This record gives sequence, structure tokens and C-alpha cells, in this order.
Amino acid sequence: MRLRDLRLTNYRNCEDLKLDLDFEKVLIIGKNAQGKTNILESIYFLSALKSPRTSNNSELIKFNSDKAQINCNLLKADTDIELDFSYTTEKKRELAVNKVRTTPKNFKSVLKTVLFSTADLMLLRGNPSDRREWLDRAISQIYPAYDERLSKYDKIRIQKNNLLKEYLKTGNLNETLFDVYNEQLVITGSNIIFLRKKFLREIEKIAKEKHLIISETENLKIDYDSSFLNGEFELEAVANAFQAALKERKLEEMRRGQGCVGPHRDDVIFYINDNEAVKYASQGQQRTIVLALKLSELDIISQKTGEKPVLLLDDVLAELDDIRQNFLLKSIGKNTQTIITSVDTVLFENEFLKDVKIYKIENGNILPDNHE
Repeated sequence: MRLRDLRLTNYRNCEDLKLDLDFEKVLIIGKNAQGKTNILESIYFLSALKSPRTSNNSELIKFNSDKAQINCNLLKADTDIELDFSYTTEKKRELAVNKVRTTPKNFKSVLKTVLFSTADLMLLRGNPSDRREWLDRAISQIYPAYDERLSKYDKIRIQKNNLLKEYLKTGNLNETLFDVYNEQLVITGSNIIFLRKKFLREIEKIAKEKHLIISETENLKIDYDSSFLNGEFELEAVANAFQAALKERKLEEMRRGQGCVGPHRDDVIFYINDNEAVKYASQGQQRTIVLALKLSELDIISQKTGEKPVLLLDDVLAELDDIRQNFLLKSIGKNTQTIITSVDTVLFENEFLKDVKIYKIENGNILPDNHE
């Protein structure tokens, strides 16, 4: 898979930006707040229809503009494909593949990306919601229907919460409706948990090896942390445990006016040599884990889809020491298109730069090649 070009129109600070991306490795350099991250964000957005920086798509629209647009041409399985996305201040969204309007599910199935940013380096020290978001993003690239399950689960969960809030006001609970919501949550939620555990088991195998190469002696382990699971893996066992937990905590949910159990409360725990990484690992050790995870994402998406995703590295090299920088750059296999942002070229060896297309960006504009 390779991006051929990218055009941004009134996207963030990019009024009319055009980029030829038909290279294996592209480096975009510029000072902070010039638009480097906006370029990578827009590419990631085409693969996920979500920004890693905001949940409000209106923020994507350039100030004093009515509409933001992202357009790209890419090569996938020897086929040329064009993607078009637009979003207006009136919250109207349009999606097209090869100039034909399409559904979000079909649109997201085209481009696969792995984004590695400085924010990802804080994955272990972040909130459980950060780790759930990383996990859900990664799974969605492999199982396109997964996003729909998440959306369905959230809708049911919100409806149930509204019912519980109404109970707190009135003292009356519609028991029949409450049971229906719980039944639907078990069906949808147990599917989410099953896929999360399945993915973590698969990515752990790959990440273990990469982590060991960098650390030399440390063993990485990844656990899915749920309040009601005791090692259950099969879908039916997960569903039974979820159903039992909902019954057990019914009075607590009624007292608090919200759902207290389910995949929206779960977490991912990382261990180094059986010690919980967030408590005992150094910053360098935690970054090694994240680096191993991101490189493993590349491998697992390639294995499952038969296409190498586009790797997006957003200012991340400046935050890694020499050992981890070298491992990252040397781990990027051939035929993996890599788009990197950095303040300058200082961090890169001349040998690496020989085969890299370099662009300079300033105020949302790509500067001419002869710009000094």
C-alpha cells in the first residue's frame, strides 16, 4: 500500500497544500506549529475517520472557512484508489471512493495506517481510556465491523444510564427495560471483550520478540484487565461472566445512577519480568514497550490484511534515545511507506537520508525545494 499524493483544502492551517508522496520514505521538517502534525493527522483521519487529537471535527476546519477537505490517491493491491473527505461548519460530512459516495465502513476499509506520536509514548502512564482507545483503534484496522460494535454498545450503555438517572429522580425503575438493556450489553460487550483479548494475545507474541531484542533480557507480558473475568477467553464464558457481574452489581448501579461494569471500564496492563510496568519500569523501559507495540501493529495488520500499512511517525524520534531510534528506523521493512515529521534532519544518519524525499513546511505551506 502506498499513498501517491495528498491535498488539503482549508484543513487546520493548510489552506491549499499539495504533496507528492509517491516515495517509500518521506520526511517533513519544520518548526513547531507549522503544520507537520496536521499532515499526518489528515492521513490517519482517512484511515479511521477519527482524529487522534480531537473528537470535534469542526476543529479540522481552517479559521474563517466553511469546509475542510482531504483528498488522496493511493495504490492498493495494484489498484489506484482515490479518497475524498469533506466536513462543513454545518456538520455535513461527505465521503467518496473513486468519486462515488460511500459509507463510513467502506471508506475506512481502504487505507490502513499505524500512527506513532509523542502522545503514544505516555500510553502506559495515561488513563485506562487512553489504553482502551489505542486497543480499539488497532483492532478496527483489522476487523472493520468492530467500530460498529463499539458504537452499538455505547448507545445501549447511554440508554441504560438514562434509565438509571430517571430512577434516581422518580424512585421507579422499569425492570423489564433494564433487563433488556443488560441483555443487549452482554451480547455486544462480550463480543468486544472477546476481540480485545484475541488481539492482545496475538500482538503479545510479536511484541515479546521485538521487546526482547531492544531490552536484551526483559520479558514483556500483556494482560486484559476486567473486573469480572478470571482468565475466561471463550466467547460464551465471557458472556456468562459479564451477565453474572451485571446481576451482582445491580443495586450498586441503581444507587450510582450509571453502569458500573463492562468493557467501557476495562484496562490493559503491561508487565516486565512479571512486574507491573507502570509502577516499576523506568521511562526508557516504558518507551521500549510502546515502540515494540507500534512495530507489532505494523506486522499484525500486514499479516491479517495482506497489505503493509502506511507508517506515520510524528516527531517521535526526538523523544527516543539512540538505541531505540536505531531499532525503529532499522525495523521498518522494505515496501513499508513511512512518513516522518521532525524539526530538522539532525537526528537522521546520512545513509538513511539518501533514500528519503524531504519537504519543508512553514505556515501550512510546503516550501520550494530551493528554499534556504
